[in-house]
Amino acid sequence: MTPEAALAALAAHGDADRAAQMHAYHKVDRPYLGVSNLITGELATDWRKSLSLDARLRLAQGLWDSDIFEARIAAAKLLLQARIRPDDTAVWSMITDWLPDLDSWAIADAVAQAAQRRLLADPARLDEVERWITSDHLWTRRAALVFTLPFVKSRHPKPAEAAARLRILGWCATLAPDREWFIQKAIAWWLRDLSKRDPDQVSDWLATHGAMLKPFARKEAARYLAP
Repeated sequence: MTPEAALAALAAHGDADRAAQMHAYHKVDRPYLGVSNLITGELATDWRKSLSLDARLRLAQGLWDSDIFEARIAAAKLLLQARIRPDDTAVWSMITDWLPDLDSWAIADAVAQAAQRRLLADPARLDEVERWITSDHLWTRRAALVFTLPFVKSRHPKPAEAAARLRILGWCATLAPDREWFIQKAIAWWLRDLSKRDPDQVSDWLATHGAMLKPFARKEAARYLAP
């Protein structure tokens, strides 16, 4: 499967009216084909299952380089795999190489889904992620939190996961004065999800750092906490 063939397959499902609506909704100037998320996901899943890892990486990069909205979503989905053997640096490096190109929440979140699995596979990568919180690039700073959301999922975390949570809560504190809406939303998202498993930890964080958050973020972070 070449990038050209994959783009043709995506374009075959395009709709000009939907493309215009997507452009208006996402507010980022790039080509849109007007392909539904369902179809884009189904095509990417078929390609992922039929190609070797090396072939998937080549296809993913080619789709990403096109800068077409649906192609970038599909590129991220090509890397969406829990177990990759060997889990060397190729997939993780491709994901991190894409960070400077991120410019919209939809593409950023698609990339995050692939990145989350690579972080769970090798939590040592958190050392690299920690450096992102001081980036000048909004979407790189945001990625530090959105990529690490799986670390809040367990109600009874293992010691390494518990340590990761404390570490990332520190990142949330560092980022709390950041006035960017997407950063505030990401902090609130991370805290809200953690509160479902460890409400005391989130309550303590909000008591110490909550005043630095914007009101909407503070409210969202506390959504599931007892009044």
